[in-house]
Amino acid sequence: MSLPNPGQTDRTSINRLKKRSVKDRDEMYEILDSTILCHVGYVESGQPFVLPYGFVRDGDRILIHGSSGARFMRELAKGIPTCVTVTKLDGMVVARTTYDSSMNYRSVVILGAAEEITGPEKNSLLEKVSEGLIPGRVREVRTSTDKELAATTLLSLSLEEASVKVRTGMPEDGEGSGTGVWSGVIPIRVIADEAIPSDEESETLGVPESVKAFVKNPKA
Repeated sequence: MSLPNPGQTDRTSINRLKKRSVKDRDEMYEILDSTILCHVGYVESGQPFVLPYGFVRDGDRILIHGSSGARFMRELAKGIPTCVTVTKLDGMVVARTTYDSSMNYRSVVILGAAEEITGPEKNSLLEKVSEGLIPGRVREVRTSTDKELAATTLLSLSLEEASVKVRTGMPEDGEGSGTGVWSGVIPIRVIADEAIPSDEESETLGVPESVKAFVKNPKA
């Protein structure tokens, strides 16, 4: 059964600036597939916590991994309510007034409860996470040991309840032009610098193909 399009539940319906709401699941996939950083939030004992984590999309869910010793991961594995946000900043919108200035962005907000993944599929899905972060890297390194797998918690969160909001284009100056003040957009994009080897051995080995490819086409 296919999941509903974004923004179709009471909790994910966008009320402020509805014209920026996107109800296209494919566009949500494109945003999620083109970045690797999300922010995960939950409330513990009345105190909100929000932490950055790497993630990848796997069909109609996202996968997040972290240390099994981290309290954050242990709490999420209990299935408590959580909110995950993904944002891509595309530009600074410079209007003729600070009031009308804004940002161009693409964002996804996901609501739900995470589920811990264990058993035989855990290793293959952890490799999928690694491939999502740096494609091709899994083939260049040794297989994770049982101890390393046990020290890693893998969580999944369904994309069933999500919203997508996008702002594009030029400033919408409330007073129009003719004021003698410049307006426009400053495009923003993420680039990757050349990889830096960690030690003498890495200097002699050269940069692996997966790293070269990531430098040419980074996710952010």
